[in-house]
Amino acid sequence: MVIPDTCVDIIYRIDYTENTIVSGFCGMNDTSFWARDELALGHLMSTFAIRFYGWGAYGFSEDGMKNTLNGFFDVQSRFRWLDLAFKTWLWEVDTLSGRAGLTEHLFCKYISGRSFQLRENDVLRGAITNMLLHKGTLDIARLAGDSFVSSRQLERIFGEYIGMTPKKLSNLVRYQFLWNDVLRDGDRNISDMAYKYGYTDQAHLMKEFRRYHAMDIRRARAYAFGNVENIQDMGGLC
Repeated sequence: MVIPDTCVDIIYRIDYTENTIVSGFCGMNDTSFWARDELALGHLMSTFAIRFYGWGAYGFSEDGMKNTLNGFFDVQSRFRWLDLAFKTWLWEVDTLSGRAGLTEHLFCKYISGRSFQLRENDVLRGAITNMLLHKGTLDIARLAGDSFVSSRQLERIFGEYIGMTPKKLSNLVRYQFLWNDVLRDGDRNISDMAYKYGYTDQAHLMKEFRRYHAMDIRRARAYAFGNVENIQDMGGLC
């Protein structure tokens, strides 16, 4: 089960048996979904992924993030420079540390160029910082006012740089902080959590949580810890 995590990913699947590489760019999600293993049985394969915060990918892309919400695209649609450079090395560099080092080298080289400087936005950076500091509890009018722009202008910036409205991202940030609390302190009173994160009441919190997580808090926590135990058991057998 994959839950919304305010991140975007570039994913490469290398099939050494068929000598093929399949890649994709996964936009930010605001819904949960079930991911199934589609690896070909008996094939020697590996997967390597590059993860960005949802508001960090734009600085390295060749196009905006508009219409990327809940989408999966060809890497070259927005990161052609990276895809062309990376695919030539994937066959030769076959270790995780080697690929991580190559990725760092390519991104550092890109940052040193002029193009990176042209794709930053001070308003966005300030609004995101404010959103995180307040754990997604600020209303959009307050967020825009603190950024010295109108709500409409802030929405345009978020749409171009992130692919979603500030309200949607703020709700996702709040959900992530709430989920972190649930995992760390599952016995905490739900009403206290609702007050802490600015939900209208307990029912509002539960409805919003289920919308993102596709199950209630009790089941979600049990499912998460049950899968952690399964992963640990599998690790002990390997």
